[in-house]
Amino acid sequence: MIVCVAANPSIDKLFEVTTLRPRTIHRPDGFVAVPGGKGLNVARAAVALGARVLAVPLLAGHAGRWIEEALTAEGVPSTAVWAAAGETRSSLSVADRDSGELTEFYEDGTEVTAADWDALAATTRSAVSDGAWVTVSGSAPPGAPADAYASLVRMARDAGAAVAVDTRGDALLRSLEAAPDLIKINDVEAGEAIGRAVDTDGDALAAAGELVRRSGASAVAITRGRRGSVLVAGDLRLRATVDAVGPYPVGSGDAFLAGLVVGRDDGADWADALRLAAGAAAANAEEAGAGRLLAGRAADLAARAEIIFLED
Repeated sequence: MIVCVAANPSIDKLFEVTTLRPRTIHRPDGFVAVPGGKGLNVARAAVALGARVLAVPLLAGHAGRWIEEALTAEGVPSTAVWAAAGETRSSLSVADRDSGELTEFYEDGTEVTAADWDALAATTRSAVSDGAWVTVSGSAPPGAPADAYASLVRMARDAGAAVAVDTRGDALLRSLEAAPDLIKINDVEAGEAIGRAVDTDGDALAAAGELVRRSGASAVAITRGRRGSVLVAGDLRLRATVDAVGPYPVGSGDAFLAGLVVGRDDGADWADALRLAAGAAAANAEEAGAGRLLAGRAADLAARAEIIFLED
């Protein structure tokens, strides 16, 4: 079982236009809306990869009800926690087909109360079982306690679960102190955490190693977009690349985390889990809508992924 906590979900909308021109009216010729935010993207990708999943989103208002209904329609099991007031946020990505570039707009989440957060923590605790995986992804909503994610990590680990964290800034730094089993971040987030730029694979390996030492995590994975990813686990140093570039990269990091956790949940070693993660991320980039992927395509791309064992 994989429990995916979605503390700050959103309705993720993708518009596709031929050319994005400032100060003009656009009539998109492609549109996709999915229940999103990093936690729900991970859940959807993990379901696509065949895992047994439970999403635990913190929802509010009419937008929240749309998300709950859409998760059901997509076959993503969920137990929603309802905030006392407000509306779940929306996020918009605009894809420019001519340039291949994305322009993105992210709303802040609705401010939550202490009671809202306590309800999310209690629901997550009741969903966790010994030997499960718990993913804690994305930003915490305004109003959440400063140690919100660190507390979730400790709670899940005390319940016998393994915990994967994908966040940034202070939430990441506090989570390090709670010793999650897996940390997955991108190179920019890694640079923020260690206080220096992460520009090369060597930089990423050094950053991952430093974060392993600081947190006591079993593994740290750092994604670098089209340049691939690195993973450090104990004495193991791995690099993964896939020769495939899709037009929809939003959510690929979430699909990557889903692949890592699904692989580990199935008993794979870190190298095979990284292979699945790389395939899932590449497959996500080929489908419109974050966290959407075809399981067969992910498997094909995973088989093509190049996994290199590196020296320190």
